[in-house]
Amino acid sequence: MSEAIARRVEESFARQGLMVHLGAVLHEIRQGLVAIRMPFRPELSQQHGYFHAGATSAIADTAGGYAGFTVFPENSSVLTVEFKLNLLNPAQGDFLEAVGRVVKSGRTLTICQLEVFAHRPDERVPVAIGQQTLMCMAGRPDVPSG
Repeated sequence: MSEAIARRVEESFARQGLMVHLGAVLHEIRQGLVAIRMPFRPELSQQHGYFHAGATSAIADTAGGYAGFTVFPENSSVLTVEFKLNLLNPAQGDFLEAVGRVVKSGRTLTICQLEVFAHRPDERVPVAIGQQTLMCMAGRPDVPSG
């Protein structure tokens, strides 16, 4: 994968106010794969003290979206058409890691697999798995709206 693609993902990610608000950071960028990490904070919890499913799903959606973006043409942008997430275990740990992987990339639609893991001392626990459909917005570059 080219450095230009990684830079395009990093610049776009930096413009995502929600990711900044959640404290999420890019952990890995490869062609067809992006991993995002989000450290635990009480503000991200639900009533039992676990990561809230809203925060979990937000980083899963974003990881998949950027995984797709790594295989899209230069002069394009990405939008999620739909995604489904199954919650497997309580999301508790020092941080969550969402991994998005491209399963099939088409001219207009791209399918991604989503996985979210809770990292605890000496343990990586699967907390969610899902699938996502992305739309390639050809001819509409990913630039800040103004």
